[in-house]
Amino acid sequence: MLVRRWEGQRLAGLIVEVEAYQGVEDQACHARVGKTARNGVMFGAPGRAYVYFTYGMHWMLNLVCEDEGVPAAVLIRAIKPVEGLEVMRELRPTLADKPGWLNGPAKLTQALAIGREQNGVDVCSPEGGLWVERGVSVPEREVVTSPRIGIGYAPEPWLSLPWRWVWKASNG
Repeated sequence: MLVRRWEGQRLAGLIVEVEAYQGVEDQACHARVGKTARNGVMFGAPGRAYVYFTYGMHWMLNLVCEDEGVPAAVLIRAIKPVEGLEVMRELRPTLADKPGWLNGPAKLTQALAIGREQNGVDVCSPEGGLWVERGVSVPEREVVTSPRIGIGYAPEPWLSLPWRWVWKASNG
């Protein structure tokens, strides 16, 4: 479960879709160009939020997941909201409560008020206002895999790797 404390409110959602990005060899990963000011958090300690701005308008949230020095992260692509829905609706009013209203990485960061300030936050502790806690157990048969989305620039085999996971029951 992804949890955000924002203006005294607890906002939370089950993580239902993710994509993996693995190191400098992964041609779809930001780390492929080496360490930069933008992607530096990926090269740091695991359990940190890597938040970046894309397309000049959207924030994206990744969770750093390898040892320090090994740039790898998981992009949080979708959540199923479970707490703080009224606040999330205010933060992301477009299509609120319609199926899939938080089924994209930019949609969920908007609904959880995630931006530049959360880059580098320790997501293993509530102290930073953004963290991950135990949600529900999902049987493996309920999870489907597919190639990652939106990486048409990446050559094979990176383009076709099944590094996207979706919980089928999420109705995202």
